[in-house]
Amino acid sequence: MDYSYPFSIDWTTDEIVDVVEFFQAIEDAYEKGIKREELMDKYRKFKKVVPSMAEEKNYFREFEEESSYVSYAVIKRMKEASGDELIRIKKS
Repeated sequence: MDYSYPFSIDWTTDEIVDVVEFFQAIEDAYEKGIKREELMDKYRKFKKVVPSMAEEKNYFREFEEESSYVSYAVIKRMKEASGDELIRIKKS
């Protein structure tokens, strides 16, 4: 991993941790898979920090530019899944 995670200097330490953990969950979805419920928990915490869809899109875009991981694809798959299904995305 040779990139940084997007965040705002206005966030508290706890908020930064929640956002970083969310983006690490996105990485997990590509690298090894992550249980849907765990991902949902991390996404809920992320949304408490970043409630605006416009801001979410900006952070997703920043993260994709840095890492090449597409957060939107993971969240879409999570919403389509059910129960505690394993979310795993194949990188194209």
